[in-house]
Amino acid sequence: MSPSRRNVLAAAAALVATPALAAAAPVIKLRLLETSDLHTFVEDYDYYRDTPDETVGLTKIATLVQTARAGAKNSMLFDNGDTIQGNPLADFVALPGNFPADGLHPTIRAMNTMGYDAATLGNHEFNYGLKLLRQALHGANFPYCSANFLDTTGAPYLPPTLVLERDFIAEDGSRQRLKIGIIGFLPPQITDWDRDHLAGQARTVDIVEAAREHVPGLRAQVDLLFALSHSGISTIPRQGGEENASYYLSSVPGIDVIFTGHSHKVFPGPDYASREGIDAERGTLNGIPAVMPGFWGSELGLIDLTLTQTNGKWVVTDFAVSTQPIAERQDREVTSLAADNVAVDKAVAPEHLKTLAWIRQPIGRLAQPVNSYAALINGADTSLALVNAAQLWYATPLLPQGLPTKDLPVLSAAAPFKEGYQSPENYIDLAAGSIAIKDVADLYMYPNTIAAVQISGAELTDWLEHSACIFNQIDPGNPEPQPLLNPHVPSYSFDVIAGLTYQIDITQAPRRGKHHDARRITSLAYQGQAVTDDQQFIVITNNYRADSAFAGNQAAVVLRAPDQVRDVITRYILSQAEITVAAPTIWSFAHIGAPVTVSFESAPEAAKYLTSLPNISALGEAGDGYNVYALQLG
Repeated sequence: MSPSRRNVLAAAAALVATPALAAAAPVIKLRLLETSDLHTFVEDYDYYRDTPDETVGLTKIATLVQTARAGAKNSMLFDNGDTIQGNPLADFVALPGNFPADGLHPTIRAMNTMGYDAATLGNHEFNYGLKLLRQALHGANFPYCSANFLDTTGAPYLPPTLVLERDFIAEDGSRQRLKIGIIGFLPPQITDWDRDHLAGQARTVDIVEAAREHVPGLRAQVDLLFALSHSGISTIPRQGGEENASYYLSSVPGIDVIFTGHSHKVFPGPDYASREGIDAERGTLNGIPAVMPGFWGSELGLIDLTLTQTNGKWVVTDFAVSTQPIAERQDREVTSLAADNVAVDKAVAPEHLKTLAWIRQPIGRLAQPVNSYAALINGADTSLALVNAAQLWYATPLLPQGLPTKDLPVLSAAAPFKEGYQSPENYIDLAAGSIAIKDVADLYMYPNTIAAVQISGAELTDWLEHSACIFNQIDPGNPEPQPLLNPHVPSYSFDVIAGLTYQIDITQAPRRGKHHDARRITSLAYQGQAVTDDQQFIVITNNYRADSAFAGNQAAVVLRAPDQVRDVITRYILSQAEITVAAPTIWSFAHIGAPVTVSFESAPEAAKYLTSLPNISALGEAGDGYNVYALQLG
């Protein structure tokens, strides 16, 4: 019996009215991948030790990227800056006449094989000058943007934002075209840090101010908006112009994802636990998903977004944030978690081989071993003594001879760049005998140039107080071992100033935050006489320090030399048949008044040197490849 027309129409109406049978909203799963702070570590190689290193390298990240893409229907890849500077390969390419004939910087050539969608600039992009930066960017087959780096007229040097149109496959199999907005940021301090390269050519604005200017207009054009923020994460009260502004950036409406970097840390991770507004386990800044993937190609950042179309708009309805390491360390054993990528290796091979030949060139001899194992423990460190001796040798004859600098005491400041801050291999350990260019790069990692400042005794004290923030405050009444070093303060902030003697009272609070009047530096003297606040000095340093607030008045820079510190060290070594490093004691810990034990971590290889020093003993393994040592103070 055939159904009546009335029954057919009724059944059809019922189907239309049933919510369960209505068309489901489209859903897209989108995987976002980030690299940051590659610093030209394309190969898995440590040029300073001249040996393979499984813990670094874009070549391994590229393999992780391939795997991550294979596990997702949709993906995008971004770089967050600091790509063209950071190791001897970068220095070799930057030497006059060495830029590749094909016009491609080797890091960019390698990145071109990986299919990046977009990138932004980091602060170290400017270390070799704007000409080399332009050469490098010209070879990229992916776009760059930067919203707070401007020319002197206030116009953007690069596009401040990008709109990328991409087709994605939804979960129901349909093809959906979305517009992705990208905005980039870098630390505004670059115009100070690289003043020699940028003065009269560029200026910067505050990261959050730039975001407030550009995000609303970009948001109106796009379905999603991602921020490439080459800036770390800080939650101290905002004052404006912050170097580490990614947390504050999360308060700007309209941003869906924040890629962070600059700090060489991993987020999500324990370094950012227990900070208000930050979920260090799920990976959010004020609820916005964010990721930071370490440094030197050690980790790949990954954010998985679930996007749902609601009322014609795409909305992030779920997400997962993680990082994927290229290796894992179990005590002293390092296990690779990713194979090298053939295309990346091939892309960088010519410059890699040329760099190896260059760094192996001998330039002189050391009369004694030079290492940095005790640079934060003992004021007679040989690695810093060698750098300071070279700086004084080079810069003193270049100082202006007239008033007001005539006859002022000349000092030299240097910091330990390789003091185990990022891995147990990150130390200087040079044997007596032949010294090569790679060893000079080991002694001084950055392409800074020589500078000199005139400062007062009061400013000198402030400088040293800033350096002394690396030490924790020690309780003289606590009989248990207490950690000596603040893990959040990098070793490169600890300047040691040769020509002075002083003590550091670590029972006092460090001079930062609410303790802005704290005083740890005591018995500050020059040639045995107490330094007065109004006494004037010349301090040889680098251009980065000369233009930093805690290194004195920027207007008092009395020398800006053209030569890089590494070149100065090389010439100093070449000037002598054999180098004997004089390392007098510059600083020491002030007397505490009671027996106190402090502990610190260092490499297992450090034991042969550290345990020969007074009051230092080895306590055993600390994990992650470090050993722990005890220092007895009293």
